Amino acid sequence: MLINLPDRCFVGGNVNFVRSIVRVLTGVLCLMAGLASAMPLEQYEPLAARQVIQQAFPEVTDIAPRESNRAIQELRAGNELLGYAYQSLDFVQTPAYSGKPVNAVVVLDTEGTIKATKVIHHDEPILLVGIPESKLHIFTDQYTGLKADQRVTVGGTSSDTKVAVDGLSGATVTVMVINEVLMRTAHRVGVELGLVEGGSSKRPPVAEVATDQFSERNWEQLTGDGSIRRLLLTRGQVDDSFAGTAAEGIEAAAPGERDDALIDLYAGYLNAPTIGRNLLGENQYQWLMGELKDGEHAIAVMANGEYSFKGSGYVRGGIFDRVQIRQFGDTFNFRDLDYFRLSDVYAAGMPDFSEMAIFIVRQQYNFDPGTDWALELTVKRQTGPLDSEFQVFPLTYSLPEQYYTRAEPVLTEEEMLADQPLWVQVWYQRQFQVLVLGVGIGVLLFILFFQDWLVQKPKMMRWIRHAFLTYTLFFIGWYALGQLSIVNVLTFVHSLFSGFTWETFLIDPVMFVLWAVVAGIVLLWGRAVYCGWLCPFGALQELVNEIARKLKVPQYTVPFAWHERLWAIKYIVLLVLFGVSLESMATAERMAEVEPFKTAITLHFDRTWPFVTYAVLLVVVNIFTRKVYCRYICPLGAALALPTKLRVFDWLKRRKECGNPCRLCDHECEVQAIHPDGHINYMECHYCLDCQMTYFDDHKCPPLIVKRRGKRRGHNAPGHPEQIPVTQVS
Repeated sequence: MLINLPDRCFVGGNVNFVRSIVRVLTGVLCLMAGLASAMPLEQYEPLAARQVIQQAFPEVTDIAPRESNRAIQELRAGNELLGYAYQSLDFVQTPAYSGKPVNAVVVLDTEGTIKATKVIHHDEPILLVGIPESKLHIFTDQYTGLKADQRVTVGGTSSDTKVAVDGLSGATVTVMVINEVLMRTAHRVGVELGLVEGGSSKRPPVAEVATDQFSERNWEQLTGDGSIRRLLLTRGQVDDSFAGTAAEGIEAAAPGERDDALIDLYAGYLNAPTIGRNLLGENQYQWLMGELKDGEHAIAVMANGEYSFKGSGYVRGGIFDRVQIRQFGDTFNFRDLDYFRLSDVYAAGMPDFSEMAIFIVRQQYNFDPGTDWALELTVKRQTGPLDSEFQVFPLTYSLPEQYYTRAEPVLTEEEMLADQPLWVQVWYQRQFQVLVLGVGIGVLLFILFFQDWLVQKPKMMRWIRHAFLTYTLFFIGWYALGQLSIVNVLTFVHSLFSGFTWETFLIDPVMFVLWAVVAGIVLLWGRAVYCGWLCPFGALQELVNEIARKLKVPQYTVPFAWHERLWAIKYIVLLVLFGVSLESMATAERMAEVEPFKTAITLHFDRTWPFVTYAVLLVVVNIFTRKVYCRYICPLGAALALPTKLRVFDWLKRRKECGNPCRLCDHECEVQAIHPDGHINYMECHYCLDCQMTYFDDHKCPPLIVKRRGKRRGHNAPGHPEQIPVTQVS
């Protein structure tokens, strides 16, 4: 708190002395008040935040909320200020992969350097059960020692303009969000505390005033086009601004005087020749420009009224305390050396002013004449011998565009990206994965739309399928980490009730693209295509089974009666997970470990032994039979199967002989999606297209074999079903 004293209370050289005494006393009082509200560190909650503070500053004894922002804690050892601490959730709520924000504690020292960081709460499924918390803490420890205004990226290499920190395998999106949260809040708090500069790197190039352009203008024209701006304050407006404060009613205007002008203020930017020369005249303008150094700017201020913008308390060597400039959120004052008297004016039609001045904006302020600025006028009311209240009234000034030019900002790709939302940054950084995924989906759509032509070439079709499954496993799964999960489904369903936002789902581009494709695929082909072609764990199981068949490992088929009952398990699992999620999403995410996806795909089997054992057993069983987990346990498959009944087309062809008498396809279907009566259960089908290769093969499909033999003999195929040879497969 700074107390301003009127000069009339003192005489001669005692003014500055008494003011110094008052400032010292005020500082002591403020310190005593701050210490009174402080608490011992051992009483500070939450415990996790207290531990981070102790890690950064073991000598801290007291912690107290900052008076101007109680979300920021001041850390002290006795009377010595050591640094500051805050929780990120008080400043930003950026949603992470789970759709919920993370909360981190950040400790800064008095120089704006990060002393410690730690995530104290998150809802990320990959970190709840999967990646150990210790790895997350190792990641956040990398921020210790960085400045609050440094640019930090996850991955890549460090340079003069940025610092690169190591990512966390399996949680790429999560750590990118944490990086955003840590550095954005550190910069914001650092700027608020005055520890780092704010936003200067985002300013446009400074405007260049056109010094060779001049035209004759009178006062009416200068005020009419905005070259000179006006602020008219009535006594009633000023009185109303003090309502509800200690100064209410002090020096108030009489009822009949409320509309009288307290001050009628004008301001103009003098460097522009059309403004400066018309106001000052040629000689005075040239003199003023000669006084200015490069990067300095002159502003004319003129006023009428009983209130002085210079103030009666101004003393030589002091600061003009009633006017200041604000631009880019920064304010700067004028000293006596920044002031010139303005007595001679030449603009035609200009009224007489009781007070005029030229103020110089010096080089250190990096003033931009082409960006809006404000001349702020402070009006004070004395409320006691040592106390006063004040209100600030801005005169906003915007230099007309014809007076200046501005170069186009030259920004690097990284600088342009830094201003974008986090999800845009993630998409940019993962554009290679998105591009390759898009190519793969394009290939898959080609296969699906031209399946009738491809399946008539069985050898090529099998090669294509095995190659695509390899792509799905290695690229979509192990490289791009594009393994969908029942957790995604539960998160989406809950978002419909708790508030849907696109940013939650756009944060992971690979998952977003996959889900968008799956939504379309389910409507056209049903669940089958994702489970049979795009699921990395499904691809792993099928490739293992194909290798086992090549090695002549015996294969076993579940009796259809048992199979028909076992597939209901996955729907029960889905129902249980959904029910639990209504009570606790965190518990549902833990129970979703029934999916081995996180272990086998996302974490590449790098987990504790119970999870690895479970995933390996599910893979090993595929050596002897096809895709047991997918058929009987997978809750994601169950969730995708439910809307399958809404599919638009039945793309898989059948004949009237299928099921009766011919049952070749139902014996050949590795996932047993073809019923004994011959119809295909699309809710269980994985769209391997084996049945379609048989359908078009006149050396394998019994009805086609009979038809081909009949043509060879010169007559039609038999017309009775009982004449069709039946292939019995054990």
